[in-house]
Amino acid sequence: MNHLQNLKVLSFPMNNLTGSIPATIFNISSLLNISLSNNNLSGSLPMDMCYANPKLKELNLSSNHLSGKIPTGLGQCIKLQVISLAYNDFTGSIPNGIGNLVELQRLSLRNNSLTVNSLEGEIPFSLSQCRELRVLSLSFNQFTGGIPQAIGSLSDLENYILVIQIDRALSFSESSQWSTSYNSILMWRAPVPVTIIHKFRGSIPREIGNSSKLEEIYLGTNSLIGSLPSSIGTWLPDLEGLFIAGNEFSGIIPMSISNMSKLIKLDCIAQLLHWVIPTTLGRLKKLQRLHIAGNRLRGSIPNDLCHLKNLGYLHLSSNKLSGSIPSCFGDLPALQELFLDSNVLAFNIPTSLWSLRDLLVLNLSSNFLTGNLPPEVGNMKSITTLDLSKNLVSGYIPSRMGKLQNLITLSLSQNKLQGPIPVEFGDLVSLESLDLSQNNLSGTIPKSLEALIYLKYLNVSLNKLQGEIPNGGPFVKFTAESFMFNEALCGAPHFQVMACDKNNRTQSWKTKSFILKYILLPVGSTVTLVVFIVLWIRRRDNMEIPTPIDSWLPGTHEKISHQQLLYATNDFGEDNLIGKGSQGMVYKGVLSNGLTVATKVFNLEFQGALRSFDSECEVMQGIRHRNLVRIITCCSNLDFKALVLEYMPNGSLEKWLYSHNYFLDLIQRLNIMIDVASALEYLHHDCSTLVVHCDLKPSNVLLDDDMVAHVADFGIAKLLTKTESMQQTKTLGTIGYMAPEHGLDGIVSTKSDVYSYGILLMEVFSRKKPMDEMFTGDLTLKTWVESLSNSVIQVVDAIY
Repeated sequence: MNHLQNLKVLSFPMNNLTGSIPATIFNISSLLNISLSNNNLSGSLPMDMCYANPKLKELNLSSNHLSGKIPTGLGQCIKLQVISLAYNDFTGSIPNGIGNLVELQRLSLRNNSLTVNSLEGEIPFSLSQCRELRVLSLSFNQFTGGIPQAIGSLSDLENYILVIQIDRALSFSESSQWSTSYNSILMWRAPVPVTIIHKFRGSIPREIGNSSKLEEIYLGTNSLIGSLPSSIGTWLPDLEGLFIAGNEFSGIIPMSISNMSKLIKLDCIAQLLHWVIPTTLGRLKKLQRLHIAGNRLRGSIPNDLCHLKNLGYLHLSSNKLSGSIPSCFGDLPALQELFLDSNVLAFNIPTSLWSLRDLLVLNLSSNFLTGNLPPEVGNMKSITTLDLSKNLVSGYIPSRMGKLQNLITLSLSQNKLQGPIPVEFGDLVSLESLDLSQNNLSGTIPKSLEALIYLKYLNVSLNKLQGEIPNGGPFVKFTAESFMFNEALCGAPHFQVMACDKNNRTQSWKTKSFILKYILLPVGSTVTLVVFIVLWIRRRDNMEIPTPIDSWLPGTHEKISHQQLLYATNDFGEDNLIGKGSQGMVYKGVLSNGLTVATKVFNLEFQGALRSFDSECEVMQGIRHRNLVRIITCCSNLDFKALVLEYMPNGSLEKWLYSHNYFLDLIQRLNIMIDVASALEYLHHDCSTLVVHCDLKPSNVLLDDDMVAHVADFGIAKLLTKTESMQQTKTLGTIGYMAPEHGLDGIVSTKSDVYSYGILLMEVFSRKKPMDEMFTGDLTLKTWVESLSNSVIQVVDAIY
């Protein structure tokens, strides 16, 4: 190739190239860019690779199988701006000559979990001469020594952030535990493998005060001791994130932290901090996360925290806080998680808490809270976890709790509650765990609980319950442990309770009928007829309740019948049709228990429809989130496949963006995109098996009554194991939303979804589709937005 003397760009990424890189390539003096990443190239690089190529600006050989040492002559390519040799098998040290690359902006030598890089030695001091360096990525290597102090002066954080990524801890000597000149470094450490014992140790030095432009500090899971510097808030006024969890800090929370006016996240979990929560924390107007659980904090919770109107996550668990819960917590509109468990809080639970309509998790367990549960508990429409266990709450359980249809976990155990279990608990359609044990509850276990198709855990032991234990729905899986030490329960033998005496019940009924017959014959006849009709209707309804799909794969679990779906959708009538596509139709329907649903009927004549049905079943069987459309049940025959889904009354995001009689304001659009991001975060990070959606677009984002967004349609989704970071597929998503690597090579990963999310984000705020006719040639939605980055007003939808 050395005869191509005018060649400027050599780019063959993401192919299947094998063998070694010809040395003649590096003799082409006109080359500015060499990009051969994501291939199967092997061999080593010539030591004098830059001798004939001084103009080279970008060298990207990442994700291959290159080995040997990094060429010592690399420093002769003095125009280099980007070097990426990551994900290879290089050995040896970083050449000192790299310090000659004064225009270098990005240096990536990191590796991944598939192989282990063997770069070693110390990080060269000469790197500090690369004054333009923005990103230095050295993850998963075997470097020793300290981080050179001079690196801290490489960048002005007001304009750039220099990210040092070192996943394995460096060995620091006792005399140099800290480098003290990181004025502009965003310091962070990924979790260290358990086999690595080197961690930062000692105390935080006063010299950190010289780093006044730091934005975030991550010091979690180390062996740091001592107290937090009293002036830390004065030293670091621009700090946005302070993460010191998992150390052994003691003393008090410094009052000076209130000077960090830009602070968004404060994480001091699991320390030895004591004294009280400073009232001055109420001055941190931008604070969104306050995690100071697992300390030894005493005193009351200051009302000053109610000034934090942006606070979304408040974790004060496992301290020694006393007094009452501030009633003004009900005035925190952004609050999504509130953990006050394992303290010594007392008095009544403020009624204002029940007005937090966006609250997802409320944990007040293991305190001394008293009073009754008011009907207003039913106002928390978004709540997914409610734990009031191990308190002194008394009175009756309000029936309006049955309105909490997003509730997944409910624990009211070890209180002083009395009266019956509300029949309305049968309406808690999302419930997976219910603990009512160790109270004074009486009456029977409502048969309506048989309708809780997701219920996996039930505990009503140590109460005063009586009567027959239901035996349908989830009760089939429950054992005797769920019902121990009650007054007079009866039922099936596997519950280890006495059998229900059907003869006595029959005799009692005959006695009552005899009395009615001879005393009040006309009234008795009417009452008897009504009773039999009601019992017959209830029995029919209970038989028609759809059964769960928690752990099924298609064809292995009982499902709703085709006849029931015909009845629910008026024979799949045109008036019930709410959506259609190549794979099938979606109909609105009402089940026999009154639940409004959306039924997705697959067109089995369409190639891939059956695979799409199976994929949705596999993906959705183990995931639950408020921002995902839930599958309620399914119908599967040889010639008919349908999924019964949550009904979303407000339709799709696409309808709200492009229909003339619908309108979304700026805040609504922002909230919708936050909801979609929450769904992706759950799929990518919180599921036992990582889920890649693969087809994120406006028509797959549905809106409920409260305009909360739910991601739908997992027909082409992929499941990745913990050892997989990507997967190859022949199934493509939607043009315009697919990541380049998905469209070109069928490679999908979480990054594919993030790319689609970025396109969706731009579309939502600009109201321009990625395939809009204005985008031709090299102009795309992405490049158009980027070109107007200095004039955002031209990007944002004109209707604002």
